[in-house]
Amino acid sequence: MKPTTARAIHGVVAVVAAVAVVWQLALIVNGEAVLNESSRPDLGVRLARFVSYFTVLSNLLVLGCSVVLARNPLHDGLRWRLVRMATMVGITVTGVVHWFLLRPLLDLSGSSYAVDKLLHVVVPVLALVAWVVAGPRGQAARPQVLGALLWPLLWSALTLLRGAVTGWWPYPFIDVDELGWARVLANLVGVAVLFALCGFAFVAADRALARRSPRAA
Repeated sequence: MKPTTARAIHGVVAVVAAVAVVWQLALIVNGEAVLNESSRPDLGVRLARFVSYFTVLSNLLVLGCSVVLARNPLHDGLRWRLVRMATMVGITVTGVVHWFLLRPLLDLSGSSYAVDKLLHVVVPVLALVAWVVAGPRGQAARPQVLGALLWPLLWSALTLLRGAVTGWWPYPFIDVDELGWARVLANLVGVAVLFALCGFAFVAADRALARRSPRAA
């Protein structure tokens, strides 16, 4: 693929991710409900909760990586490879968990519905398509999978600690007050396994795609 085409593809992903995050932020500032929140806390609390959602963090990672690749579609480096793996695994899990666990619980309409689909469906799909068709190839390796697990594990620990102190849980499947610690920890173990499986799947897919188009690496 020509570098100009790859830049354009990654640029589109960056724009869509930026629109999704900024739009969601605007709704938060306006006091729109997120997931199962029934009350309207102060603006400072709403903003703090906004950056506490794994969905928002994974979309921000997609935005950052896409901007880098829009400037240089062959960008590389050890730290970059780890960040790229963490980004792709994170946004993939975001889409999967939303589709199977959160989507049935949501009752959104209007702008809230539209931005929800952008964050949880459109951006994950676009990020995956861009990774497949525009690369860069040959950057995924098994050691990165374990490294990519660090940020969701850290997020989980901080979220549980914060929830224990404040009583606020960003997602129903980690609501200790409703489910209890045993069920929540089991859910998080399941999600961690999903992270690992996605990571190893990306490694295998990257190798297969690199063999098909060795010049893209």
